Amino acid sequence: MLVFKFGGASVKDAAGIINLARVVKRYSDNQLLIVVSAMGKTTNALEKLTKAYVEQSDDMHAIYEEVKQYHQNILTELFEPNHPVFNEVANTFVEIDWMIEDEPHDDPDFIYDQIVSIGELVSTRIIAAYLNKESLKSQWLDVRGYIHTDNTYREGIVQWDKTAKSIQQGIPPLLEKGMVITQGFLGGTSENFTTTLGREGSDYTASIFAACLGAESVTTWKDVPGVLNADPKFFEDTVKFDELSYTEAIEMTYYGATVIHPKTIKPLQNAKIPLLVKPFNDPDGVGTIIKEDAANVFKKPVIIIKQNQILLSISAKDYSFISETHLSDIFRLFAKNHIKVNLMQTSALSFSVCIDWYEERFNRLLKDLNESYKVKYNQGLMLITLRHYQLDSLKDLTLGKTVLLEQISRNTAQLVVK
Repeated sequence: MLVFKFGGASVKDAAGIINLARVVKRYSDNQLLIVVSAMGKTTNALEKLTKAYVEQSDDMHAIYEEVKQYHQNILTELFEPNHPVFNEVANTFVEIDWMIEDEPHDDPDFIYDQIVSIGELVSTRIIAAYLNKESLKSQWLDVRGYIHTDNTYREGIVQWDKTAKSIQQGIPPLLEKGMVITQGFLGGTSENFTTTLGREGSDYTASIFAACLGAESVTTWKDVPGVLNADPKFFEDTVKFDELSYTEAIEMTYYGATVIHPKTIKPLQNAKIPLLVKPFNDPDGVGTIIKEDAANVFKKPVIIIKQNQILLSISAKDYSFISETHLSDIFRLFAKNHIKVNLMQTSALSFSVCIDWYEERFNRLLKDLNESYKVKYNQGLMLITLRHYQLDSLKDLTLGKTVLLEQISRNTAQLVVK
């Protein structure tokens, strides 16, 4: 059996969904489990709605109506007015209606997961209905009953034994009857609340299903020709990798390459399942294959850009050296606030660390750190990571920028710049 994953860009409009059906039809002789993200920029819009709800902003209802109208327009292009999918989608949005009727009292991360998850639930309802309309027999599956997580909202930790048992018992009989369409990015807790697996987590969802089911391969369909050495939004002269090893792919995603979710590779590596990254607008395109015995060829350095970074400098209030005891305490506070470290460096009197900007989490971290330490920080920075670099590449990328922190090893260079 095969596992496919379609990202938001591939299903951003009615034409994208029609194209998805064409791609899927080419593989209709196989057992297929299809993981789908929210449509287009819906996750961003629902994040905006969540923020408006938590802050009780005046534009909350306008944001929500825009999200619903976007999906309504797609439905109108694909289906006759009396098709049951209209009610299915409306009933799914009711979950948001119920939440925003009341003032917010829950933890912001919990609220985030309950609202933002609706994007995937709606997109999969639409796609499953359209595939059936096109005589491609498919079944809609609620992933929250199969991928079980703890209660870490926005970064749900998968409970692997329980998840594997649910998938292995429940999915094979469904695949015997036709394609299975399910949501990426989502999980469920033992209390039946929704969790999310981290932004861009649909790739991870696909790898979880593949590993548990022993799939032949996972294919993630993207708006790029494969895995590139750099983001084409920032660089014009990118090159595509025909193949990459699991190890190199893990390194790239760890440093922030967004073409694949960081947690995607490990389950596939453990099960020796190849991952194919292919262009959804060119199904015959070669794409990139990620596998154990790949021959890594680097014609140009891998360049990874992370925007919206913060550089913190943490020092003891009594001017003592930064010791292992201090570092242990600092990392405890980072873990408590679910903050990931992108780059760190220690000197005699300070510990410098580069992190992603999440306003609520950062403010909580800052409050905790200020109890025991002096903290200085710079916002609005960029983290540049190069793998398999040459010195000329470093000079070109930092031209006209101020380098605040750099770290260079044999294979990897990282620079925090403004």
